[in-house]
Amino acid sequence: MQRLRRCYNELVRLDLNPPPTTPTSSSSSLSIDAVESPETRIQRLISEHPVIIFSRSSCCMCHVMKKLLANIGVHPTVIELDDHEISALPPSPPPSDHDSEAPRSLAPALFIGGTCVGGLESLVALHLSGHLVPKLVEVGALWMLHACLAAKCI
Repeated sequence: MQRLRRCYNELVRLDLNPPPTTPTSSSSSLSIDAVESPETRIQRLISEHPVIIFSRSSCCMCHVMKKLLANIGVHPTVIELDDHEISALPPSPPPSDHDSEAPRSLAPALFIGGTCVGGLESLVALHLSGHLVPKLVEVGALWMLHACLAAKCI
């Protein structure tokens, strides 16, 4: 693996720009292939992990997202990106009707089942609407027993 290290709280630090050395092979899905572009790597990571958050270093919103998901019983893969890597993220969903002129931040960006949910506000809205747990169950990130406990139906 190239430029991958485990940090505090299950956080994985991944530099999307490969070093100038020759690539090494690895069976880890977080490995870097030197011939992949940052966009390709991000798309691969999104497709390989049912719940993944792309964040900036020391992002407090990412911390809140992780805590909310952990309280439900899901522990997402978290990838920290540098500022120059943020632009490689796919676009987030369009904002709600009256916020169309509001600037949107690219990170943190949450993907569930390969679909961009958005940032913290979108995650909280999904949770409050009651659609988060079923979506997590649908992608296999949460078992039905955990879903029932999270929804307090047992």
